[in-house]
Amino acid sequence: MTDEQLLLQYCATGERSLFAALVQRYERELYNYLCRYLGKPELAEDVFQATCMLLHQKCRQFEEGRRFRPWLYAVATNAAIDAQRRDKRHRAVSLDRAGTGSDDSTKLVDILVSEDPDPLSQASRLESGEWVQQALDQLSDQMRHVVHLVYYQGLKYREAADALDIPVGTVKSRLNAAIRKLNEYWNMTHAE
Repeated sequence: MTDEQLLLQYCATGERSLFAALVQRYERELYNYLCRYLGKPELAEDVFQATCMLLHQKCRQFEEGRRFRPWLYAVATNAAIDAQRRDKRHRAVSLDRAGTGSDDSTKLVDILVSEDPDPLSQASRLESGEWVQQALDQLSDQMRHVVHLVYYQGLKYREAADALDIPVGTVKSRLNAAIRKLNEYWNMTHAE
């Protein structure tokens, strides 16, 4: 069954297995999107769960003939925006953090015998990722939303437009402006 058929049948019957199948189809993709969008895996988990709850609550608002994927991303993006607002107001302290009295020599030994890539390549990869995140942070929220949906999630312009409830031309112009700004930021930070 298509995503749309699953959701509509779930609305009609309330059968949990249909909803579970739908969530399972998008679980990894949506969580990865939220991680990139929010920059915090813990917050992304919370927003993913909130998105699932909202899907359940709003399934009757889904219009037949509409595409499910852009609608899902619209729900998830709005939930992420709400979470960012709450997060700015209330900074949470993680209970999962390790104590400060950890043994650094054990960590070094773990790194040395690990089968992970060497620390230099990891540092280089982290540095590149940090630069990209800094560059994306320079963009307006509107441009960043479009970049996340089109480049990271692979949505077509029409799907991104539906998810953000804006015209396709606006998606294209924001994407073009974002690429120009990212290019300017690259030239500014990597001038020799």
